[in-house]
Amino acid sequence: MNLPRLPIAAELFAQWQRARGERIGPASRPFSRAWEELLEDARLVSATERSDAERDARAMEAGGWAELKPVRYRPHLIDRILIPLAMEVGWGEAFGFVAPTDEEARQIREFAWEPALSFVREARLNVPFMELRQLNDFIKDGACNREIVPIKERSLQLFGDEKRLDALLVSALFREGRLDERHDLRCEVIGVPLGWKRGPSTAAAQPILVIENAATWHSYSCWNVERGLFSAVVYGDGNRFVEGIRHLQDIFQELGGLRRVFYFGDLDAAGLQIPQRASAKAAVHTLPRVEPHLPSYRWLLELGRGKGVVWEAGVEARREDCEWLGELSGEAWEILAAGQRLAQEHVSLEFLQSLPVSAQA
Repeated sequence: MNLPRLPIAAELFAQWQRARGERIGPASRPFSRAWEELLEDARLVSATERSDAERDARAMEAGGWAELKPVRYRPHLIDRILIPLAMEVGWGEAFGFVAPTDEEARQIREFAWEPALSFVREARLNVPFMELRQLNDFIKDGACNREIVPIKERSLQLFGDEKRLDALLVSALFREGRLDERHDLRCEVIGVPLGWKRGPSTAAAQPILVIENAATWHSYSCWNVERGLFSAVVYGDGNRFVEGIRHLQDIFQELGGLRRVFYFGDLDAAGLQIPQRASAKAAVHTLPRVEPHLPSYRWLLELGRGKGVVWEAGVEARREDCEWLGELSGEAWEILAAGQRLAQEHVSLEFLQSLPVSAQA
C-alpha cells in the first residue's frame, strides 16, 4: 500500500510526526486521532472526499497499518483511528523518515550549519544528514535571490524527488520559528488547477459559475452551451476549490477581465463551508468574493423537498453557515438542523433542459 498517496494517511502521518518527531525513546501508547477531527484537519469535507477517506482507512486497517475504533452502538461509523506501535517504524519508512544513524547524528551535531538551520543540532528530526546538507547548501548558495517557484520544482532540484519537500513540510523541520518554505527555500504549494468550460460567445460578459461535483458540472456545462448564462462553468472539485481559487486569475485572463463568481454545491455543512472558505482566500488574491447561485439552490430545495438523506457522519452543521444563502438560509437550516443533506445532483440535466427561458434569472 502506497500510504503517501492517500490524503487521510498523509494527514495522520503529519500529525504523528508532530507528536513523535522529537520524542526521546519509544512511545508507550499508540498515536490516535478522532476520525471527524482528522477529516476536518485534512480538509476532506465533501461527500466524495469523506467516502474516499473511509475506504482508504478501511484498506489501511485490512493491511495492518491502522486500527479503527467504531462509534458506540454504531459499528458502521468510525470514531477513532490509531497507528499501532508495532507499525510506527513502517510508517516512518513509508514516508521517508528514518532515525539518523549514530554517525549521521554526530555529523549533524558537528556540521557548520547556516543560521536558518542551526536548530538541527539539538532537534530530533528523523531526517537524514544528506538531506539536511542539501537544504543547507541551497540556502548558503544565495537562496534569498531566487524566484519563488512551485514546491515540487524546488523539491526536484534539491532531492531529485518532486514529492520529498511536501513530506518534509509537515515535519518538525518546518515548525514555527524554524524553516519557512517561502523565505528560506523560495517555493510555495500550488493548488490543483481548476477545470472549466467556456460559455458561448454570447455569454462572454456574464458571470462564472463554480460547481462542486463532477456530474453536476457536466450537466451545467451542457446546459450553458444551450442557454448561454455564464462566461464559464468551473469544476470546483469539492474542497480543492479552496486552495485552487488562485487559478481563477488565469480564467479571468482568458475571459478578458474580472467577473462575479457564483457557486453551487451540495446542501450540507461541508458544501456550504467550502465556498465561504474559498471566498476568504479570494480576498487574499484580490479576486471577487464567492456568491451563492440562488436560482440553483432554490431549485435544489424544491426538487429535494422530502428527499433529504440523513447524514450521520457529516461535518457539524452550523446555523451561521446557512446565512451565506441569504433569503434561502431559513429553509436550508431546517434541513441541516434535522441532520439531513441534499445532493446537488437533484438538479439534473433533464431538469435544467426542461426549464423555460423565463425561469433562468
